[in-house]
Amino acid sequence: MFLQGSVNFAALTLFLLLPTVPHQAHASRRGSLGRNINPPVYGICTSSVIVHGYKCQEHEVTTDDGYILSLQRIPEGRGKGNDSRSRKQPVIIQHGVLVDGMTWLLNPPEQDLPLILADNGFDVWIANTRGTRFSRRHISLDPSSPAFWNWSWDELVSYDLPAIFNYVFSQTGLKINYVGHSLGTLIALASFSEGKLVNQLKSAVLLSPIAYLSHMNTALGVIAAKSFVGEVTTLFGLAEFNPKGLPVDVFLKSLCAYPGIDCYDLLTALTGKNCCLNSSTVDLFLMNEPQSTSTKNMVHLAQTVRHGVLTKFNYVRPDYNIMHYGEIFPPIYNLSNIPHDLPLFISYGGRDALSDVRDVENLLDNLKFHNEDKRSVQFIKEYAHADYIMGFNAKDLVYNAIVSFFNHQVNI
Repeated sequence: MFLQGSVNFAALTLFLLLPTVPHQAHASRRGSLGRNINPPVYGICTSSVIVHGYKCQEHEVTTDDGYILSLQRIPEGRGKGNDSRSRKQPVIIQHGVLVDGMTWLLNPPEQDLPLILADNGFDVWIANTRGTRFSRRHISLDPSSPAFWNWSWDELVSYDLPAIFNYVFSQTGLKINYVGHSLGTLIALASFSEGKLVNQLKSAVLLSPIAYLSHMNTALGVIAAKSFVGEVTTLFGLAEFNPKGLPVDVFLKSLCAYPGIDCYDLLTALTGKNCCLNSSTVDLFLMNEPQSTSTKNMVHLAQTVRHGVLTKFNYVRPDYNIMHYGEIFPPIYNLSNIPHDLPLFISYGGRDALSDVRDVENLLDNLKFHNEDKRSVQFIKEYAHADYIMGFNAKDLVYNAIVSFFNHQVNI
């Protein structure tokens, strides 16, 4: 299924399918600078939602540091009986690193989480992180400029999620349910730990949760993490980590040359042995992904692997850390600060080589003081990382449980 020639795919699931100068913010109104850009231009709505008979709107929202993010809204389902609620509960769905919102829509519509939620009476919003194909705009910076890529997942915590939450809240007037996969869980947990979003949040679903990566057990992933040393901020002089670009392709092929690493089946090599993927879905996946991220973001993720602690980006040089944080070491995201009464649904897989069972158990230990009736945990022994977004049986094993969880919150 995966040929050596498709080595670019290694970057797609690397870690989480996973410039060291001060970041300069650009003024905008937090989360309020957004607009509906219907009729939809070519994009996710046109290619993957409307074709299945659903209504879909293209929106955009500008972050406080000037990035213009693409956001798709599926306001209702296509079947009868899905309009019973006068005010539909909003759900934001956030993808992982090196992919975009399209990754939720690669199976037939009856198997895709956003469309399942819409058919069950929810107002669905699909997020697209800065740097991905439909979110490669900024109020003053161009993607060809290194300054455009001067961010890590810290900025997704500080800017992207708040902007999206504020915009959806302004459009709906209702507290928001959240679904994150992989990196989408990391940035959510970090946000919740700092008190961000919680006043607008109704509940959260975390699929293949990433908070700790100490036990990530793929040889390719571990070597790659060691290759992103913290004191460098660009790879081969590049601020953009583009898996389709030649320098990154060369880098990945060099990793595949390490003894004991088999890049023939890259998906298994990086995510664990996924049980439930159709080859047609994987083919569609490879037609649409991977997406770019910043090299600084990859460095930050590698720091998480190597250090085993969830902190803000480490600039390594004490003077740089002091300049950014006022202290020698980067601040820690303290997950025990997450409100104990926040309803959480956590699902993880026994074969997931990225979101390893031991790391998830470490996360759950950090949440041990969470109100017992507010924390639901699901373990699926045969699932690996990609099964959660592309598994042909994810509807039966995971998505129906998510719908039940959200419906329970509505009725409280």
